[in-house]
Formats: sequence, structure tokens, C-alpha cells
Amino acid sequence: MTYFFMNKFVSEHRSAYLSTIGVIVGISMLTVSFIWGIIYFNQPINYWGLLYLHHQFPILWLFDLLPVILGYIGYYLGIKVNAQISATEHLLNKELQKSQKVLDFTNKLINDHLDAVYDIQDDEDKLGKSLINLRDNLNTNKSIELKRRKEDDQRNWVAEGLAKFSEILRKNNDNIQVLSFDIINNLIKYLNANQGGFFIIQEEGKAKFFEMTACYAYDRKKFANKRIDWGDGLIGTCAMERHTIHITNIPNDYVSITSGLGKANPRSLVIVPLVINDEIHGVIEVASFTEFEKFEIEFIEKVAESIASTISTVKINLRTAHLLHESQEQAEILATQEEQMRQNMEELQATQEEAERQNEKFFTFANSVNHTLIRSEFLYDGTLIYANDKFIQKLGYSNNVDVEGKHISMFINKKDREWFDSIWEGLTHGSEHFEGDVKLQTKQSKDLWTMATFTCLKKNNIVERILFLAIDTTDQKKQSLDFESQIEALNRSSLKAEFSPEGDTIDCNEKFLSTMQYSMEEISNKTIFDFQPREETNSFREIWDKVIAGNSFQGQLKHVTKTEEEKWFRGTLSVVNDMYGEVNKVIYILNEITKEKLMEIETQRQTEQLRIQEEKLRQAGAELSRKLDKAKAEMEQQYKEVEKVKIRNERTLEGALDAIVTINQEGRIEFFNKAAEDLWGMPKKETIGMNMRILFSEANIKEDEFIQVLISSNTNKTIGARKEVKITNKDGVDINVLMLLSEAKVDDENTYTAFIQNIEVELF
Repeated sequence: MTYFFMNKFVSEHRSAYLSTIGVIVGISMLTVSFIWGIIYFNQPINYWGLLYLHHQFPILWLFDLLPVILGYIGYYLGIKVNAQISATEHLLNKELQKSQKVLDFTNKLINDHLDAVYDIQDDEDKLGKSLINLRDNLNTNKSIELKRRKEDDQRNWVAEGLAKFSEILRKNNDNIQVLSFDIINNLIKYLNANQGGFFIIQEEGKAKFFEMTACYAYDRKKFANKRIDWGDGLIGTCAMERHTIHITNIPNDYVSITSGLGKANPRSLVIVPLVINDEIHGVIEVASFTEFEKFEIEFIEKVAESIASTISTVKINLRTAHLLHESQEQAEILATQEEQMRQNMEELQATQEEAERQNEKFFTFANSVNHTLIRSEFLYDGTLIYANDKFIQKLGYSNNVDVEGKHISMFINKKDREWFDSIWEGLTHGSEHFEGDVKLQTKQSKDLWTMATFTCLKKNNIVERILFLAIDTTDQKKQSLDFESQIEALNRSSLKAEFSPEGDTIDCNEKFLSTMQYSMEEISNKTIFDFQPREETNSFREIWDKVIAGNSFQGQLKHVTKTEEEKWFRGTLSVVNDMYGEVNKVIYILNEITKEKLMEIETQRQTEQLRIQEEKLRQAGAELSRKLDKAKAEMEQQYKEVEKVKIRNERTLEGALDAIVTINQEGRIEFFNKAAEDLWGMPKKETIGMNMRILFSEANIKEDEFIQVLISSNTNKTIGARKEVKITNKDGVDINVLMLLSEAKVDDENTYTAFIQNIEVELF
């Protein structure tokens, strides 16, 4: 404690302390020299003895001045030390203020106050510029991060929505009514919209119209039977132009659906066509109280494209299933009829042979034939000589007079003449018979399809007559031709292949060959299992076994082409049974969905990638927070060290015995110690920030050029020279003082410290 107070006393009275030590040392040296001289020359200790010593040693006159000289040297050293301490304190104060500003600004950045302001003092303030660049970069990064996060949220929202609706389309693709309601219900909820309608194109003859198959509004299923003709209203316009319609100014009478609380008009309306391969299948209409954003409209368009693809596939599958069912029924009917026809023809042939052997039974046979078959007889030149009632009736004539004696070409269409003439030519030249489909032309120019037999009746191996027997197969033939046309249309729109129960390829259409990249010769040696990826062969065999057992399959399958390219299909596997109920073959009808499937897989991949990126950003944020905490701790430690230095220097300067005044380059007072307060009689609070001219009278300022330069903003001040000037205290009394001015320059800023000694105190 004693050391502390002694050190404080020394620091406050440094100049006087060093001056006193100098005086004491000078007196000590003078005394030692006098004692030595008195002893050496044996002189008395009086005035004359001292005078004698001065006479013997003139250097003693110099020793007499040692106390004054050493006292002045000590005083001067104290002033220089105090000046150095003052400059150091000022520099530390400035650095402390700058550090405090940096710390405050850094704390604001750490607390996410990115609008904080930092004033740069000069061009050399590199730390300040770096902090401002850091703030600007943080603002920029924050804006970029917010924008990226918004875009990521939108992409995630779109990806999740597409995945959700892909699942809906995959599950409900066998019933358009259920599918349309599930789509519009989930779409309204996912978009946070209010109302929506689902319209499907229907046909009545040649006329097209839109039928509302589903309607959803205000969180309730609505039952609104609505029909819109092709081209009418916004729905019809959207379908014709095949472009999305977005309206934000909706007429008040446009929406007719109300909630339980009343009627409100939506602010935004989006109408999107369901188009795939330039074919329109329907329209989706969505209305909301809030305006739709661009990414929401694009999302609706993507969903609409998937919906259109699914509806197209559903229609094809339904049509295919219907055609397949009808084809199976018709095949069974034709098989039965063919069997009956075969049996009839066998009986007919047996009857004809029997007629040749037993001519007497001919008429009985002819009568039985007339009741069951179309029968007529022609001469070898084609003249009709007999026709039974069925022939006349089926060909639309009234009686035998209308047909007998007529040439057979009368009953054949001109388009079929060339084909028929070659058959007739063979019969007239002795061919045994002809058996097959023959198309006749009725009196009304209608087609009559028959399963017919032409048999030559010879005499002496010469053809005399030709017998015509037939069964009317017009209805069956028309159905068969219709089925062939439908199957041809199916071959153009879908891939189709036939396989044996063991999986061997029986037949396939051209679209199947081109898609799988095989020729007909190559694919005939392939089985259906050769088109499966190796890793999925076992699972497909399970599906195949179920199909062979009688359970049809409908769903998505992946196949590989000849070039090992993987493709996705939505297909149907159905068996065809023979007349005994056993599996004859398997029909495979499929439509390619590779693009949709790859889009779904890519969506899942992007979602996973976004999740990984979010995790990396979270880790980077944690690392940045840790570094900021560390920087904050280091700044706080530096602040404490600077604060200690500041307090120590302030106490040193404040306790100096001489008056110390510090001014800036504009002449304003920045420091005013206790000795200065006592000298001028002014408290510190009245002087800090004031111009230094308040310490001098106007008369003294006018008379003394040193004072004029001192109080001005002129930087060419008198530095390092002790000047005697007059100051004026608070009571207006002039006091003569010695003033020494020192300069401290930090960056481009100059400060000046005046060390002031009262002359009276110095002399006495």
C-alpha cells in the first residue's frame, strides 16, 4: 500500500520530484567538495576559508551552480516524461474509442442488426472499411440466403406436390369420377385455394362438350351438374387455345358457388387445359381469394400434364379392356359358329356325296337344305336356273321371276368382280369346289356376307351346273371387321404383344418392335422374361404366375430394350381362354411412361439433394456462430486491456503538479488536469470542448503571436520551445507562465499538449 501511494505521489509530482533530487545531488556534491578542500588545506569553516578554496580551485564557482543546474535538469526531464505520458494517453484514448466503436459495431452484427452504422474516420481506417464490407457482405448474403431459401421452399413445395399427385394418379387410375374428385380436392387444399372444378371432354355423336365431373369449394364436396359446350366461355376458350388463362379481375357474377356464410368473389382465377401430345382431354379451373404466384401456376400446369397423361391412359385402358372383352366374347361366338359351320359343311358335303350315289333321295335332301341354307344353281356360263326362298329373301327380291335367267355377276359387286371371275373361271374348268367367304350384293345394293360353297355337278366329266350353298354371316362379318378396325387403332396408339402361357413370343405390333428395338425375326426367339431387368426377373415371374392363374395385372413395369436401355410402361396383362376354358395365350397391352417415371425419380433425387444442402448450411451457420463468439471474447479482452492503460494514464496526467492542457487541431480543449483547474480557477466541465482562447484575454491574444497560432487551426505551431506567455484566470488576473508545446500525430489527426509552469512557483 505504501508503495502504491509513493508511486502515485511520484507520478503526480514528477517534475518537482526530479528537480528536488537534482538540487539535493548538487548540494551533496558541493558539500563534499567543500569538506574535502577544508580538510586538505586545513582551512576554517567560515567565509574566508570558503573564499580561499574558491581562489585555489576556480572550478568550485561552477560547483556552486550545481544545485540549480541539476534541479533544472530534473525539472526538464519531468516535463519531458509527462509530455510523453500525455501523448501516450491520448493515443490510447483514441485507440480505446476506436476499439469501443469496433466492439459495439461487431456486437450489433453478431445480434443480426445488419443496418448498423459505422463512421470511418479517415482513409487509413482499414479495420472500419473491413467491418463495413463485412456488414455489406452479411446483408448481401442474407438477401441471397432469403431468396435461395424462398426458391428452395418453392422447389420443395412443387416437388412434394408432384410426388403427391403422382401417387394419387397412380392409385386412382381406373375410375375417372373418383380420380377427378381426388385431384380437385387435393389440389384446392394444397394450393390453399377456395374453389375448383374438373371438366372432362365428352362426345355426343360429332358434338363435343365439357362435363363437370368434380367440384370442390369451401372445404366441401359440391354437386354441381354443369355442361359447357365446346368453345363457350373461358373453359371453352382455354381448351381451344390450349393455353393457361390467369385472371385477377373476376366478374362478380362469374362464381355461383357460395359458402355457408354467404357469397364472396375470388380475386384470382386460373384455368389450365389438360393436354398431352397436342390432344385435349379436359380443363381444370381453380379460384382463390389470394393471387396465384408464378410458381403455383407452373405447378398446376405440370400437374395438369400428368393428369392429361393419366386420363389418356385410363381412356385407352378402359377402351382396350372393353374391346378385349368384346373380342373375347365375339371370338367365342365365332368359334362356336365356325364349329357349327364346319359341322354343317361336313354334313352338306356328305349329303352331296350321298346325292351322287343316291339320286332318289335328292329331293328330300334339297328340301332340308332349302330350310337351312341359301341355295341356288347356275349353268356353267353363269346363268341362274334355280334359287330357293332363302336366296330370294336374303338378296331382297320378291320371287323367282326376278332372279331366274339372270347372270351371276348381277349378284356380285363391281369391286369384287376381278376376284370372283377368277374363282368362277376355275369352277367352269372342272375345279372340284370352292369353300370360303363370299360377298354378294342385294337388290338394294347392300352387302350380304356368306360362308359359301360352290360345287361343280358334272356329266361325263363335263361341268353342266354349279351348285351354290351358303349361310348368312353378314352380322358376324361386320362385327369382325369392326373388331379388326378397333384392334388396328389399338395397334397405332399402344404397344401390343401376344405370348404363350410359357412366355414365348407369339406376335406383336410394329410399335412394340420399334420401342423394344427388335426385328420380327429377332423377337420371335424371345420370351417375355428376356425384356425384364435381371434384378426384377423373379418378381415378374410371380406376376406372370398370377396372370396365368386367371388374375389380370394392371400397373407399372420396367423393361429393357435390345440396347439395354431401361424404359417404363403402364400395362395390362390378360389371358385369352380357348373353348375349353384353358389358357390359350396372354395379351400384353402397354403404354410408355418413361418420361413421367424419370421425372418422378429426378424429383426424389432433387429432394434428397436439397436436404443434404440444408444440413451443410446448418453446420456452416453453427461454425460461423462459434467464430463470432470467439471474436467477441477476444474484443472484450482487448477492451479490458485498453481500459486498464487508459485509467493508468489518466491518473498519471491528472496528478501532475504542472498544468497540462491538450487541444485538437481546431484548437478545442480535450484534456484539462487538476493543476490546470487550480491555475485558471476553472472547473474541467466548463473547459472541455471549448476553444483555448478562453484561457487568454483578448489583449494578450493580440499582443502575442505564439498565442494567436496556438488557438487557431493553423498546424504550423511552435513545438518544443519554452515560451513565456500571459494567461488570464477566471477572475481576469493575468499570470506569467512558461509554456512548452508538444505535438502528437495519429494518422492524419494532430493533437497538441501544453505543459504550463507558473513562473512565480518556479523562481521562489
